[in-house]
Amino acid sequence: MSPRTPHRRPRGALALGLPLALATTGTLAYGFLGPGAQPEASAAAATTLTVAQDGSGQYRTVQAAVNAVPADNPSRVVISVKPGTYRETVKVPANKPHVTLQGTGASRKDTVIVYGNASGTRKPDGSGTYGTGGSATVAVEADDFQARDLTVANDFDEAAHQDIAQQAVALRTASDKVLLDGVIVTGDQDTLLLDTASKDRLGRVYLTNSYVVGNVDFIFGRATAVIDHSVITLKKRWNGTSAGYVTAPSTAANRKGILIANSTVNGDVSSRSFYLGRPWHAGGDATLDPQTTVRNTGLSDAIKTTPWTDMSGFSWKDDRFAEYRNTGAGAGTASTDRPQLTDAQAANQEVADWLGDWTPSAS
Repeated sequence: MSPRTPHRRPRGALALGLPLALATTGTLAYGFLGPGAQPEASAAAATTLTVAQDGSGQYRTVQAAVNAVPADNPSRVVISVKPGTYRETVKVPANKPHVTLQGTGASRKDTVIVYGNASGTRKPDGSGTYGTGGSATVAVEADDFQARDLTVANDFDEAAHQDIAQQAVALRTASDKVLLDGVIVTGDQDTLLLDTASKDRLGRVYLTNSYVVGNVDFIFGRATAVIDHSVITLKKRWNGTSAGYVTAPSTAANRKGILIANSTVNGDVSSRSFYLGRPWHAGGDATLDPQTTVRNTGLSDAIKTTPWTDMSGFSWKDDRFAEYRNTGAGAGTASTDRPQLTDAQAANQEVADWLGDWTPSAS
């Protein structure tokens, strides 16, 4: 097993790059955040709702369990999902914070939430198409959300539907303090949409010990998001070709965008066929300042020697794209086409700088 391959941890334990011995169940004490940053206070004992397809739980669908969570619930509600494939869409609305989706199988592959909508898929009520955000299999609009030990997938069949818009989101977050630990998020184009409730709202996401799979802009959005100690798996297109983009940040000015740290980027694709990212100025908004930093990460030879590129008339060189101490056949040295952080710059682009006053706490 590669040192950078996500491994199973005891439930409730996050290491954030530190020795596992420093992690504890419940509120985590790390000491790696800056002055003034504090772990979150321990919450009251969690309420648990059980989902099982065979009727052995309280609910047969994940959405039914979410619906049962009281509005404005003050403390953690764990939705414990028994192994199985749940073919449904799930939405956690903004008025239901502190929700955890917890798979209970021996593997994160045992519990799967999957659906196949795309941006161009028509809604059953005839009101139009879903659009990119609306295509999500799981949509999270509530703060302090967690997901652990499960798979979220979008299995939209691109080959069979070349006549419609192909963006097909597996997981969309549009909230703050989102913790994703030990999950698989898989799709093709636009797999993982990391958004915020609005342009002026902060939305932090911490994904660890996980896999993200896709091919075009498959980690994207305006959130302040960390992909840490995880594997980003590059996937061929529907027709077997290799070409794609890992990230498409749409970061607001003076905010932090996407940070990929201590991870691995690889996949069964052609050499030099994938960009690390391109700037998404959503809606043509020139005031945005997209950011992706990839640091201390192993890059396979699938990554292009010039790993950043333009998008929709916006030059990546006008935004914030950089690397730091990456390794592997896809890594490269500093040049005008491949910016590298200095040690001083890198000291201000650590995981703690992205998370600010939030210490993710598995609960």
